[in-house]
Amino acid sequence: MSDVKMEVGQKFPLTIKRLGINGEGVGFYKRNVVFVKNAIPGEEVTVKLTKLQKNFAEAEILTIRKESEFRQEAPCPVYSECGGCQLQHMTYDHQLLHKRDLVVQALEKYAKEIAAKTEIRSTIGMENPWNYRNKSQFQVRKEGKRVYAGLFAENTNELLNINDCLVQHPLTSKITVGVRKALQKLNITIYDGKNLNGLVRTIVVRTGVKSGETQVCLVTTRNELPHKAELIERIKKIDPSIVSITQNVNRDKSSLIFGEDTFVLDGEMAIREKLGEFAFDLSTRAFFQLNPEQTVHLYNEIKKAAALTGKENVVDAYCGVGTIGMWLADGAREVRGMDNVDEAIADAKYNARSNANLQHVRFFPGSADKWLFRWSKEGYRPDVISVDPPRTGLEPGFIKTVLNIKPKTFVYTSCNPSTLARDLQELSKIYDVEYIQPIDMFPQTAQVEAVCRLVLRK
Repeated sequence: MSDVKMEVGQKFPLTIKRLGINGEGVGFYKRNVVFVKNAIPGEEVTVKLTKLQKNFAEAEILTIRKESEFRQEAPCPVYSECGGCQLQHMTYDHQLLHKRDLVVQALEKYAKEIAAKTEIRSTIGMENPWNYRNKSQFQVRKEGKRVYAGLFAENTNELLNINDCLVQHPLTSKITVGVRKALQKLNITIYDGKNLNGLVRTIVVRTGVKSGETQVCLVTTRNELPHKAELIERIKKIDPSIVSITQNVNRDKSSLIFGEDTFVLDGEMAIREKLGEFAFDLSTRAFFQLNPEQTVHLYNEIKKAAALTGKENVVDAYCGVGTIGMWLADGAREVRGMDNVDEAIADAKYNARSNANLQHVRFFPGSADKWLFRWSKEGYRPDVISVDPPRTGLEPGFIKTVLNIKPKTFVYTSCNPSTLARDLQELSKIYDVEYIQPIDMFPQTAQVEAVCRLVLRK
């Protein structure tokens, strides 16, 4: 920050210049960076400082002196409290414009040369940017005799009871409400985040949008589940789509949703879902894209970027249940995928076996870093690598091996522009970034996905 003294509670006018990575408006007060929640680029506002940090400040809007033409009333009744969505106050077309800008900002900060010469395309959006999430993970709490399920209010430990989330598939909301009512009726103890007592922590619901199958998982602090038979029957009666009821045990005091142990209480271990021509088995902890409609567009962009001819060996790193590898299979000589989650690899193997003409697709449990290094030592050199890592990006060891074996094409799918830009800077030692295609997988939020095509420099 500059040498200008600022104090919490101070009020001043501010012009919003751009959008921040968390969806907040960004302005500059005497060269100090100020983040303002719910502000839109182009607006002139009067703000009050709420927090001072070493390199930035946070403020809240007191008045909007010049309102953006792209401002709208957020339709969600708990939008200002929840924090799960950050951009409902902006028109959707304007959200797409600024999501592209988030990619540009990250590149300009971490990889200026790439930013200057790379084509960054317009964001691919959705025709209907609501009710798209096929999975919900709602925390459970109890007040008096009432059981609540929802999300924590932003920056607090206060749970917001949510009956109908506008970005969730309606079925996940309906079933979550039904499950919490069953827990309340049977007086099953609920986890208390303060004293760490109680049994049920989280209700997880995932529905197959195309298959019509739904899975319910209760995350608990221990194996024992009182009134198990009656609870199962009550859950099954909520909706006929429920074909799988599981229990996951998480004994840790951390904020992680799942523990290591999962049991089937009723029905199947996994549900089926379809993407394009493929069917996939999804077990409780397996990763699968949360927006299946937009996932088809995402995977088609990955396929375009891979530009396969039928002769290439392909590695699908961070493969989850094998969706991307299977999507690329018809254009590849061989596909090898790997992932750290054993359950996901088990699903991936089953998915490859159960879909016709995928005998040349194989999946391996373990880290991308470990497998790529091992294969390179064995003389296996992929022509194309496709990666879709977590928000933390690629492991340094994985990048080092990639730079050593030099696959001709590298397709990087990212959900975090900052780690994407950081990794592209390293990969640009031997690769040219041809283009970056942003895709809106999570409308109404500040998140943006991007597919990047990198080609080996000649």
